[in-house]
Amino acid sequence: MLGHDIIVIGTSAGGLKALGAILGALPADIDAVLFIVQHVAADQPSIIPQILADVSSLPVSHPADKELIQTRRIYVAPPDYHLMVNQGSMRVVRGPEENRFRPAIDTLFRSAARAYGTRVVGVVLTGYLDDGTVGLQAIKKRGGVAIIQDPNEAEYPSMAKSALRYVKVDYCLPLVEIPDLLVQLSKEPAAKEEAYPVTEEIEIESRIAEQQMNTQEFLESVEAIGTRTTYTCPECNGSIWQIGKKEPLRFRCHTGHSFTANAFEAQQTHNLEKALWSAVRIMEEKVIFSRQMAERMRNYNLTSSATKYEDHAMNLDKEVSLIRDIILNSFATKQTIAAIEEDQPE
Repeated sequence: MLGHDIIVIGTSAGGLKALGAILGALPADIDAVLFIVQHVAADQPSIIPQILADVSSLPVSHPADKELIQTRRIYVAPPDYHLMVNQGSMRVVRGPEENRFRPAIDTLFRSAARAYGTRVVGVVLTGYLDDGTVGLQAIKKRGGVAIIQDPNEAEYPSMAKSALRYVKVDYCLPLVEIPDLLVQLSKEPAAKEEAYPVTEEIEIESRIAEQQMNTQEFLESVEAIGTRTTYTCPECNGSIWQIGKKEPLRFRCHTGHSFTANAFEAQQTHNLEKALWSAVRIMEEKVIFSRQMAERMRNYNLTSSATKYEDHAMNLDKEVSLIRDIILNSFATKQTIAAIEEDQPE
């Protein structure tokens, strides 16, 4: 029987060090293939495969779209592309962001669960927010194994804490113990896949991520697994659906953007701040213009009109200061909320 030979790893902030610790301790003859999503900037060339190849005894590369999977290799998602796993091959697709990321951990984990079921081992390491939680849930639904880095040693514990809170995790371990476990699991026979069928939700969301649907199919698919809300997608302003009723609370629009509640709130906050700064810019332009008009009126000895423009500019200036205070205070509040969430018990 096949073992747990499909290993998917997701990480964000602090991830390179964590990945190095795991991959550097894996033997070259491990009977498995590893797929990795590390959150990286979209506009920066990635040297992650070179970095990891320096510490790993396994070959490391960015795969091409539809490349065939080879065992005893490590595949790393390229910057600004989702990495997905199909039976025997991979998809590398520049689809809609999930949880504000591309590549997204949930996208990889879900696709692996769909394709390989009980053979999958999902590993969530250090990182911000909660990407990876929903993907681990999909892996567990398909009979796979869920591992997280011990949040107490994680450089950034948010992702591990979220997974521990919402997933029935099989192992919560320090980095040093994870490589031996992966080797052990790769040798243990996986359960029969028939006992853990692909759910409608996993199937539909995997197909949405692949972007292989027409407009009607997208709408019908998201309607099948979600409930339409009064919100709009903070990425594209389209209609958005709440997916299921289980935790973590999450949303998806019909174009493919997907959010947990934390990511949804973070993007809304970003959009609000952007809108407020835009308002500041427009109002400051109006202040400058009003003062220019006041000067012109004075040149024509139109004192009354000049005074009106000056008064208008002064009042606008006060309103600009109020908006600036709102932005600065909102940022402080956001930082406080993030600190509170970090301290939440598992």
